[in-house]
Amino acid sequence: MRRHRSPVAALLSTAALLTGALLAGALTAAAPAVAAPGPPDDTGTAATAQAAVRDVPAAERQGAAEFWTAERMRGATPLDLHPTPAQLDGAKAPEPGGKPTTVAPTAAPATASEGAVGPLAFPQAGAPWTGGGAVVKTVGRVFFTFQGNAASCSGNAVTSQNQSTVMTAGHCVKYQGSWHTDWVFVPGYDNGQAPYGQWPATKTLTTPQWEASEDLNYDIGAAVVAPLNGQRLTAVTGAQGIQFNSGYNKPMYAFGYPAAAPYDGSRLIYCSGNSSRDFLFTQDHSLACNMTGGSSGGPWFTGFSEATGTGLQVSVNSFGYTFMPNRMFGPYFGNEAQALYNTAQTS
Repeated sequence: MRRHRSPVAALLSTAALLTGALLAGALTAAAPAVAAPGPPDDTGTAATAQAAVRDVPAAERQGAAEFWTAERMRGATPLDLHPTPAQLDGAKAPEPGGKPTTVAPTAAPATASEGAVGPLAFPQAGAPWTGGGAVVKTVGRVFFTFQGNAASCSGNAVTSQNQSTVMTAGHCVKYQGSWHTDWVFVPGYDNGQAPYGQWPATKTLTTPQWEASEDLNYDIGAAVVAPLNGQRLTAVTGAQGIQFNSGYNKPMYAFGYPAAAPYDGSRLIYCSGNSSRDFLFTQDHSLACNMTGGSSGGPWFTGFSEATGTGLQVSVNSFGYTFMPNRMFGPYFGNEAQALYNTAQTS
């Protein structure tokens, strides 16, 4: 169901809208307009029924690791998603539906409990993750060039047929009509260091809905990364499980590398608590959290075990409203997200 423009205009008259995974107070300038998507560029863009795909040229892949020095990674600008009135006005997608599907983690029990959050929970704010476990290797920073600038997001390695699939946000692979370049995944990033290597993308992907109109409900992206030193990604980092059509209102843990104040991108940060559903403009999940820019694309887990650092990924950090402080929103992983994942993992 579409909303009339008047509520959107009223809200936007009192508050700008904010960033990928960002919460209140971080936006000081007006939100830029989202450019209409143009024709496929000369970098290998192709659209399918399941996903929009960019094939990364070999020369770009080979140069990406050299480009991303420790200094450039530390100085990368966190990419912010600024929803526009048009995006909000058309964001009420059809009700999610579909059969629940679970792809179990590769290094954890085949099923995960969906019980209450554990003793490390910080329902109202972000905090450095000190629990260890698989999550410190599967989650990492994502670096890329956006409109000529070094920029960053977050991502997570998931179990996949190709052992090379990373889930992230749609705006972390393509934004304002442009596919990002020099895209690398740095799992376990630690203050300029890449303890498990830098993994250049061979393909970056997003949903057809994000490719066509940057629909907030489908702000989901993925990447397939090249082998490194003869090994595939998840053979080095392990992999988290992933779940589709899992429903709403569950305990969740969200992870990422926020790089806008008060964070600096040097450490893995998390929030946790009971999630709810966006009652304003989208079909997204909602979680109390104060992570900022750069955390976009970081994973949301249900059934997360603090003991093992494993769970089932059901969303990614996407955006926040400045008029709703300390609240983060992440897209629902439904049939479209599953089709994107299937395209990525078989590429």
